[in-house]
Amino acid sequence: MRILLTGANGYIGMRLLPVLVEASHDITCVVRDRKRFQPAPYLFHKISIIEFDFLNPENAVLNFNNKQFDVAYYLIHSLGDTSTTLKEYEKRSAGCFVLVSKLTRVKQIIYLSGICNADKMSKHLSSRKAVKDVIMQSEIAYTIFEAGIIVGSGSVSFEIIRDLTEKLPLMIVPRWLNSRCQPIAIRNVINYLHLSLLNEGTFFKTFEIGGPDILTYKKMLQEFAAVRNYKRYIISLPISFPKLSSYWLYMATSANISIAKQLVHSMKGDVICKECTIRDIIPQDLIPYREAIKMAFERIEQNMVISSWTDAASSSLSSLDISQYIEVPVNGCYVDRRWIEIDKENVKVVSGRFFGIGGDQGWYYADRLWRIRGVLDKILGGVGIGRGRRSKVDIQPGDALDFWRVLLADHKNNRLLLFAEMKLPGEAWLEFSIVQNENRCILKQTATFRPRGILGRNYWYSMLPFHFFIFRNMLKRIAGKQ
Repeated sequence: MRILLTGANGYIGMRLLPVLVEASHDITCVVRDRKRFQPAPYLFHKISIIEFDFLNPENAVLNFNNKQFDVAYYLIHSLGDTSTTLKEYEKRSAGCFVLVSKLTRVKQIIYLSGICNADKMSKHLSSRKAVKDVIMQSEIAYTIFEAGIIVGSGSVSFEIIRDLTEKLPLMIVPRWLNSRCQPIAIRNVINYLHLSLLNEGTFFKTFEIGGPDILTYKKMLQEFAAVRNYKRYIISLPISFPKLSSYWLYMATSANISIAKQLVHSMKGDVICKECTIRDIIPQDLIPYREAIKMAFERIEQNMVISSWTDAASSSLSSLDISQYIEVPVNGCYVDRRWIEIDKENVKVVSGRFFGIGGDQGWYYADRLWRIRGVLDKILGGVGIGRGRRSKVDIQPGDALDFWRVLLADHKNNRLLLFAEMKLPGEAWLEFSIVQNENRCILKQTATFRPRGILGRNYWYSMLPFHFFIFRNMLKRIAGKQ
């Protein structure tokens, strides 16, 4: 079967792709930036890739003319975008997708959305509803799934619940945590998306999908703590204070402020399925919430997390274009360049250290100062250091790494390049590499900062004392010399 997979480098797309490939389908993946698309190596020779932005419909004919598909998945989301034009951007993107579907004679469109059955919806869910309306008016057979909280390693809901439970022994929570929801395991979601392929029983229908449990958000936190053997105390207040709740989520978790606001607005009411007809059309064993948590941690412990919401920025309608930053500038920049000689037989060990930097491993020196910098970044409205890393052993371009973004992870040539996503009066890069000749082997560490105005220059000079101790000792520890 010929399948068009949009949002292929998003959280859901990266989980669905190997399932479709293993079922021997002919897959064409659509991504905005192929440099940020890093599926498992065994998948590359089995798929085709088209680089295309659905906000630019004028290029649709050029990219999709003379192509034909049986089914097209629409998995493009922009949770972090809270601008007043969000709905218009979403409608424009969905309209372009419908145009592409008609150009390529698609027989079925499959779309994953959020549950939109409430009388009052957040901006985020309203934009999802707008996309749904565009697809339903396309005159192409559609299958629309609406899900609430998706439980899986790397999902935004799972990681926020994990942050709250692991970091806060005592939580004083607002009234909206007593709202009910119906979480569903990522495995069940992928099964629905896969098994609906050209399934005529799903044509021209919208299905609400959820797991077997209906829980309050407070109960979800308690169940998560029980699975992890944490003793947690949760006190509910009779008031909502949504604005303060958004900042509470933002400071306590890895969510940015835009996502925190969207989540709080989406959770003020019940998010449960009002119909379950899909269970008769595509029967499967629905995984209970506790079991879904256990399965997620099994993947984490085995370093098998395929995708994370923090790495899926490229599926947003306003993502960072990494290609603009992969060439480190020279002119107008301040540079802290250090090197140390290492033994040739230790190259793999040393490169393994800098490829494993961040997350639980930390930064090899002054981790407390790195954490303080992360807290300050959160206060200033940045991403903070709590995003961690997708995998302890694997790192790919496009991955989030604490408050950095991986631009280049060249294992063959032993080079790692990071771009700072923290709040700065300028732009910053951090690079590790190993160079060698017949006689010597050198570990190089280069911090580059391109200041923005006088504030940026003053920032660089004020940080020099910290750089002297942190970068010098970090380099020594990575080299195994301290």
